[in-house]
Amino acid sequence: MKVLCTTPDFLPARLDAGELAFTYFKSARRPGVGTIAKGWRGSLKRRGFAPSAQVWDFVQFCLAVCAADLACLRSTSADGWTRVIELTVGLHEPLRWLPFQEQLEALLKVLTGDYWKLHFVAGGAAPPDGRPVATAHDCVSLLSGGLDSLIGGIDLVAQGRRPMFVSQLAHEDSQRQRNYAAQLGGVGSHWQWSHGISFSGQRETSTRARSLAFYAFAVLAASRVASDPVQVFVPENGFICINPPLVPGRVSSLSTRTTHPQFIAMLQSVLDGLDVPVRLELPYQFKTKGQMLNECLNQPLLQQLAADSTSCGRFRTYNRKHCGRCVPCMIRKAAFIAWDPARDTTEYVHRSLADANKASGPDDAMAAALAVLTARQKGLDRFLGASLAFAEPAVRLAYRSVLANGLNELEVLLQRDGVL
Repeated sequence: MKVLCTTPDFLPARLDAGELAFTYFKSARRPGVGTIAKGWRGSLKRRGFAPSAQVWDFVQFCLAVCAADLACLRSTSADGWTRVIELTVGLHEPLRWLPFQEQLEALLKVLTGDYWKLHFVAGGAAPPDGRPVATAHDCVSLLSGGLDSLIGGIDLVAQGRRPMFVSQLAHEDSQRQRNYAAQLGGVGSHWQWSHGISFSGQRETSTRARSLAFYAFAVLAASRVASDPVQVFVPENGFICINPPLVPGRVSSLSTRTTHPQFIAMLQSVLDGLDVPVRLELPYQFKTKGQMLNECLNQPLLQQLAADSTSCGRFRTYNRKHCGRCVPCMIRKAAFIAWDPARDTTEYVHRSLADANKASGPDDAMAAALAVLTARQKGLDRFLGASLAFAEPAVRLAYRSVLANGLNELEVLLQRDGVL
């Protein structure tokens, strides 16, 4: 699967057979050529963005990977899942990126489970050269509309920090993101952006690389913050960070690695090598979602907003309702039980996991039950397998603890609903 991402001026007159092409920020006005973030560069200039070349090329690289991830269908690969993708990325300063080719290919393998071959060539847009605007913010925090990122924002403000919030536009969560940012930071504290990837043809739905756009937006926003380095907070509970396979069939890229500590460390290494002054932070990597709720530093505000947040992995499928049966929904329900069950006024399609087991679709409740039983009967290490092989011995016990606590929270939910 071959993909080319460049500006219209560098787009070759003829593409290789089967090659897919995208152009940054402008349409090539050619049939079959997709676009990425059309009009966005001009908007950034008007809003006073003037990022360094390495920051801007990081943004272009991440958007190119997202485009390839969307355009290359897993169903057409040899095993129906694992793709071999050859991606040519047009950059403003491609020579700076050549030493990181293999490192980035390995990073993408961890994130998506695919085999990537990267080529860096001239053909990226120059950074927007807006007039810089002074800001009082001292860090960046991702704000998705989910419960974890809400708690992350609340805690930062309660600690006296002045976060700039960054969101990836999501049709069902965009207003929620704006509401949270307004309550936590006020006017001028929030950036909402979309990758704006558009092309004809079928889209791959697994989107394992989608989070790279989120990180690109965060690094871009950090270019407006006068710190060195700028802390970029990625609020995610430790159980989802590790995201251990609940059953043996869910190994590797069948479980997302968006906030996995190994991926974050690899991404940090690339940013350091490129001299991008950003430090990625996982403030809750050793906390369960229930612990995050219980330890949040502004309980009245959390009680007001928590049930409104979004956690469901199938939110759009169920017409913007929580399905109540996917892994994120189960972890959400279990966390509310550990905090205050009466506060969970979320509208679930399946309020009880026992009812969900009778419905058609993926049986995540049974997978969770098997995970809990495996840990109970054969020991936690048997369940974890090699999930913590990436971790240094000094922190492995901390990860082991958060996963044990996360399973305990799930067990209470499963017992309440009569699944165990």
